[in-house]
Amino acid sequence: MINSVEDVPIFLLLALEAAFEVSWVPENGRVPTMRQSQAMTVMMSNSSVFLTGAPGSGKSYVLGKFVSKAEARGLRVAVTASTGIAATHIGGTTIHSWSGIGIRETLGAKDLAALSKRSQLVSRYQAADVLVIDEISMLPGWFLDLLDFLSRAFREDTRPFGGLQVVFVGDMFQLPPVARDATKQEFAHYSAAWKELDPLVCYLDEQHRQRRDGLLEVLEAMRKGDLHDEYLALINGRLHLRPPEGVEVTRLYSHNVNVDSINQQRLAMLEGPLERFEMRSKGPAPAVDQLSKRILAPQMLDLKVGAEVMFVANDPSKSFVNGSRGRVVRFEDGRPIVALSDGGRTITVSPYSWQNIEDDKVRAEVTQLPLRLAWAITIHKSQGMSIDAAEIDLSRSFTPGMGYVALSRLRSLDGLYISGMNAMALRLHPRIFELDEVLRSASDNLARETPDFVETGDSPVDGADGIGKVLIQGNLFDALKAWRGSRALAGGIPPYFIAHNSQLEEIAEKVPVDEAALLKIKGIGAAKVASFGEEILSLTRAHALRTGQPAKNGK
Repeated sequence: MINSVEDVPIFLLLALEAAFEVSWVPENGRVPTMRQSQAMTVMMSNSSVFLTGAPGSGKSYVLGKFVSKAEARGLRVAVTASTGIAATHIGGTTIHSWSGIGIRETLGAKDLAALSKRSQLVSRYQAADVLVIDEISMLPGWFLDLLDFLSRAFREDTRPFGGLQVVFVGDMFQLPPVARDATKQEFAHYSAAWKELDPLVCYLDEQHRQRRDGLLEVLEAMRKGDLHDEYLALINGRLHLRPPEGVEVTRLYSHNVNVDSINQQRLAMLEGPLERFEMRSKGPAPAVDQLSKRILAPQMLDLKVGAEVMFVANDPSKSFVNGSRGRVVRFEDGRPIVALSDGGRTITVSPYSWQNIEDDKVRAEVTQLPLRLAWAITIHKSQGMSIDAAEIDLSRSFTPGMGYVALSRLRSLDGLYISGMNAMALRLHPRIFELDEVLRSASDNLARETPDFVETGDSPVDGADGIGKVLIQGNLFDALKAWRGSRALAGGIPPYFIAHNSQLEEIAEKVPVDEAALLKIKGIGAAKVASFGEEILSLTRAHALRTGQPAKNGK
């Protein structure tokens, strides 16, 4: 029995003191949807999560911190992304490679039997505790369903994704994946797997990029459907500007025909002999044709010394990855030598084989250099990139979101050169605005129940980040929420497993001091009392002693 404040266990008293003395108020007076430290709390609670937000909101920072902390706690984290370019940014691999699905579009009983024989693949699924998928907006929903199917099968667990904690990361304002069926919605969040997993939403909306020259404000205005004249003026100020003479920039176009034309024109301008590499194939024509359409390597690749190129496959030895950029510096023994853009390493590029394997048999195979010309690329293929400078042609934009994706590739307004725009260029799809409201609302509700992440576990409030100010605020409800956050973090469970807000509100109103009174709270049964009752009662009794508020017993 607790007769004085000194009798309260120290970790509960710390939670109580934190709730009485500290609450977070942002310096600009506007409460954000969710803070980075709150997102960390949710992610570290073993809950599956969709981490989203605008460019510059800190998604990559939070993801990196989460992976580091999770691994430090002994969790095995599989870090993947929907594209090779995105995978390089987070030090992972593509989800297609990690999952073993590759270019498959269906998984039948024969596929499952064949994949089940790959012991390393099965072990990979079984060993993982957490699966991270970055740039989730670029992953088709049907692929997510296949991944869910394999996860349950290999882990022998009927829960979504076989019980893995899944962390999706991305921005749904990006363009959807290229649809196989134009009438079919391909976004990942439309999939049955996503809906059944029902990940918690952590929507970050604070800006943490140091450089704010107007580009981030333009992107945020586009996300809100509130592109005022001042923002349009910033965009128009970059219209018809040309990059400085002699400065090579990436050129982004909406259509492949423009990309191919520019690349061929630039190749023709180079002096020196042309080297031609033709794709080789094996297997039935229909199977080869299907495989060829699923890769980015061209049927005929023409190269010269000085050609700007992009790798379109992942090298098993990790010399390059899908999306690595470089320039051809010479040819040796009929092979191009490419100097990578990220440091000047040179690679002798050998032919690469893509295979379609069914029932442990190679049904089709194509072989080509894993390169394509890259003076220009399509806006769709640029997703996942971060570019210092780009010349963007939006004059033939044909779908909402294209301008947003192109602009969001840039790190600053100074690096943006727009050669043309049309009426579609700056539009976003109305359904994306609707989805954004749903995501923000879900994140808002979660943020109200989530404390900030602290590594020590001593207090659920992180006052060391310098983002906000503190106020004196004392009430039992906040103390209970603070305790719940610490308890959830320590136990590796979602906060709502312990108690919902409505239950904490009723406890704070009635202040029960014994188990009989606690059992009268709606939704608090014998099991919860057995697990958490003494801790809750320690808080209510301490609160009653400290404030002199009348408490209720069960008599």
